[in-house]
Amino acid sequence: MSTTKAVPGKAALVAALAATLLVVPYVSHAAPRASAGAQGDSSTASEVMKKLDKKQFKGVKVTVDANGIATLAGTVDLYEYKMDADKRVHKVKGVAGVRNEIEVAGPSVSDQALQQKLGEKLAYDRVGYGNVFNAISVGVQDGAVTLGGHARTDVDKDSALSLAATTPGVKEVIDEIEVDPVSTMDDQTRLAVAHAVYGTPSLQRYATDPAKPIRISVQNGHVELSGAVDSQGDKELAYIKANQVPGVFSVKNDLQVVGSSGEKSQK
Repeated sequence: MSTTKAVPGKAALVAALAATLLVVPYVSHAAPRASAGAQGDSSTASEVMKKLDKKQFKGVKVTVDANGIATLAGTVDLYEYKMDADKRVHKVKGVAGVRNEIEVAGPSVSDQALQQKLGEKLAYDRVGYGNVFNAISVGVQDGAVTLGGHARTDVDKDSALSLAATTPGVKEVIDEIEVDPVSTMDDQTRLAVAHAVYGTPSLQRYATDPAKPIRISVQNGHVELSGAVDSQGDKELAYIKANQVPGVFSVKNDLQVVGSSGEKSQK
């Protein structure tokens, strides 16, 4: 995995953050088995088969009933393929609805391992595109991944969802990410808070690793700080600096204090 060079100073950092605000060949395999219902439309079933005539859908079975409801069953290796099959079938003329009963098979990955892997992927996602302004959380239970928190844009949100959907072991993706409101004032506030926080000498080191910044999200002038810091003093200082920015209505401090071992403090 590539790393980003340390930010030399607050001017370069704020300039970089400002810029972000402006800114397998086809292989045919045996098609999924499909059939029309007792009085179903066989031509619709045939069209569904054509849409799913891809390697990733070889374990999928399809039936279409007399009302044009297509039922998808069987297995795929990735959650992304389950969703892709659903989208493809919805586009078939004559299909009135889709029951997606496909199961995600693929490798068996423990919830703990899955959460760690996704956390690492999301930490580096959108580096260079203002990911310091994204605060996306991840939770895993029985292979079902829940993504929450805040994304600055719809593109940032979609990127996070795509990362989860394409990760082996993920059985389901639950989207609870909130996209921050589109606002010129909020964009200005983001930059001002970033300048205030990262312009503080003792906090500048949090800009050196793109995966471990102090994250800043803004919703209609209300600021949320998240991420991890080394001490309670750093947490309080970041809060004070953010609160001093003109136009900030409130600051919610969700920064976690971690020790040298990387474990959260009890404070």
